[in-house]
Amino acid sequence: MLELRNVSKTFNANTINEKRALSGLNLKLEEGDFVTVIGGNGAGKSTMMNAICGAWPLDEGQVLIDGKDVTRLPDYKRAAYLGRVFQDPMMGTAADMEIEENLAIAYRRGKTRHLCWGIRAKEREEYKELLKTLDLGLENRLRSKVGLLSGGQRQALTLLMATLKKPKVLLLDEHTAALDPKTAAKVLEISDRIIAENNLTALMVTHNMKDAIAHGNRLIMMNNGQIILDIRGEEKKKLTVDDLLRQFSVASGSEFSSDRALLS
Repeated sequence: MLELRNVSKTFNANTINEKRALSGLNLKLEEGDFVTVIGGNGAGKSTMMNAICGAWPLDEGQVLIDGKDVTRLPDYKRAAYLGRVFQDPMMGTAADMEIEENLAIAYRRGKTRHLCWGIRAKEREEYKELLKTLDLGLENRLRSKVGLLSGGQRQALTLLMATLKKPKVLLLDEHTAALDPKTAAKVLEISDRIIAENNLTALMVTHNMKDAIAHGNRLIMMNNGQIILDIRGEEKKKLTVDDLLRQFSVASGSEFSSDRALLS
């Protein structure tokens, strides 16, 4: 469903601030894979996400989604294939619009627009049923402004909006990092359920090693713009944080250097 072939990206080339963010990166995700991504500071995790989304041109390499080469497609044309949830809960929703209006925008993505009444009664009932699955009481607040919601409620709503049209690939870019532990656990629970029920292919960047181990069917660790560990199946289920740190040291020849991940 997703393939990165020999993807490289350098920022500020030929300057004193040159940074090789991705270096010949190769990754293949099968349909239904839920892959967690972890790595130290500057490992290339977010750069990989942006490469998939088409935020800027690659130095070299290809990006394929469901067999289609999208390497030269701009980000707005790739949006039809992707759903993305960012770290900041405020980024995925329009604060001054109502909950149902936000959902309507997500529902109409890629559709032809018509001059007719915006949200019909049947559509409103569908939104209520979808919101019920979040178990946050939002189904009774369709007319509430999104800006009045808590960070966790907004992030859960963003997740629902990102998956409303069943994207080919769902990108979760540290989407629980800004939430308190209890709320983060709730959002992760919702993420697991939505991904499983819809058989979505997902990539989740996290700084929390326990979350990286506990969620998904596969774990990759990045360092210096490359994948140095790729663990899946039964091997992943048996992993501990100590195992992960030890394997990182063996694969990279250095100690893991992310205070956020170690503290988590």
